[in-house]
Amino acid sequence: MDLSSSNRSEQASPRRLACAACGSEFSCSLTGSCWCFDESFHLPVPADGSDCLCPACLRKLAEQQAEASGT
Repeated sequence: MDLSSSNRSEQASPRRLACAACGSEFSCSLTGSCWCFDESFHLPVPADGSDCLCPACLRKLAEQQAEASGT
């Protein structure tokens, strides 16, 4: 299998996504340097096939879940 430098750079480039909740655009890096790795709240991989949330929606969901659990 040929892993030329151009293929590796393509794999490392961030994906442009639309938030599954609000539709706003943001980038996601699967290389371990994505903004969400620094967040204290993490979601499981969605079973329904939806994709990531933007920073604002992830934080909003974290607040809602914290309020619901009473913490």
